[in-house]
Amino acid sequence: MARQCALCGKKPTVGCRVSHAHNVTKRVFQPNLQRVRVTVNGTPKRLMVCTRCIKSGKLKKPTL
Repeated sequence: MARQCALCGKKPTVGCRVSHAHNVTKRVFQPNLQRVRVTVNGTPKRLMVCTRCIKSGKLKKPTL
């Protein structure tokens, strides 16, 4: 499973780790994904969603 948000499509980005001596090595910034139960077409499903989408209310949680 790809580490990608199911709603907004946010995925890992690359950058550099820079030490105090300015040694530069590659690093990966991972998105903060959470497994959430979401209503999709009237049925509840588990999706990997980033915390920004959860906080902004882009998803609809199933009712019990």
